[in-house]
Amino acid sequence: MNAATDRLETVKADIRDAERDHGRDPGSVTLIAVSKTFEADDIRPVLGAGQRVFGENRVQEAMHKWPGLREEFADIELHLIGPLQSNKAKEAVATFDVVHTVDRPKIAKALKAEMDKQDRHLPCFIQVNTGEEPQKAGIAPRDVDDFVRYCRDEVGLNIVGLMCIPPVEEAPGEHFALLEKIARRNGLAQLSMGMSADYSVAVGFGATHVRVGSAIFGSRDYA
Repeated sequence: MNAATDRLETVKADIRDAERDHGRDPGSVTLIAVSKTFEADDIRPVLGAGQRVFGENRVQEAMHKWPGLREEFADIELHLIGPLQSNKAKEAVATFDVVHTVDRPKIAKALKAEMDKQDRHLPCFIQVNTGEEPQKAGIAPRDVDDFVRYCRDEVGLNIVGLMCIPPVEEAPGEHFALLEKIARRNGLAQLSMGMSADYSVAVGFGATHVRVGSAIFGSRDYA
C-alpha cells in the first residue's frame, strides 16, 4: 500500500464509524474520491485498492485522464463536481456518469439536449448555494423548489438530489441541515455534501455522497 491507499482506508473507516454512530445503514454513504489535479499514475493505486467512484472538477482534465483508466478498470463511475459551462455540455455528457452542479436554466437545457442526442440520461444534482455567497455557484435556497420543478417538469432532467459547499468560515452542520430539509420537501433522496474536513459531520446530517479529495490524495499543487 502507498500513502494514498492508506488514507483511503482511513476515510472509509471514518465513514463506517459515522454511519454506525448516527444509525445509518452500513454502506448507505457513497465515497467520491476527488482526483482533480492528480494524474493517472496517482489515481491508479486508489483504483487498485478497490475505489471506483471518483469526482473531477474540470471537463477537459477528466477527458485527458479517464479514457485510459477506464480501459484498465471498466466499472469506474465518474462524477462532475465542478462548475459546468454550457459549451462543455457535449463533452460532459460523454465523459461523466453523474452531474452534481446543475445551477441555472441554461445548463439544465444544454445538458438535456446533449443527453437526448447521446442517449445518455445521467442522474443530476442541483447545486444549492446554502450560504448565498456571491462568489459561489448554486441556486439560492429560496429558489430551489421552483428550480427543481423547472428541471424535472419543463426540461425533463433526472434530478436525484441536491449538492452544497458550505462557507469555509461557518459551521457546516447548519448548511447540511438546510440542504436535507430542502431535499426532503422536494422528495429528493440523495444529498451530495461533506468534503475532506467535514465528511463525518455530513454523514450525521444524511449525506448519501461525500466528496473527499485531499484526505485521500494529499495536498494539491495548483501551479
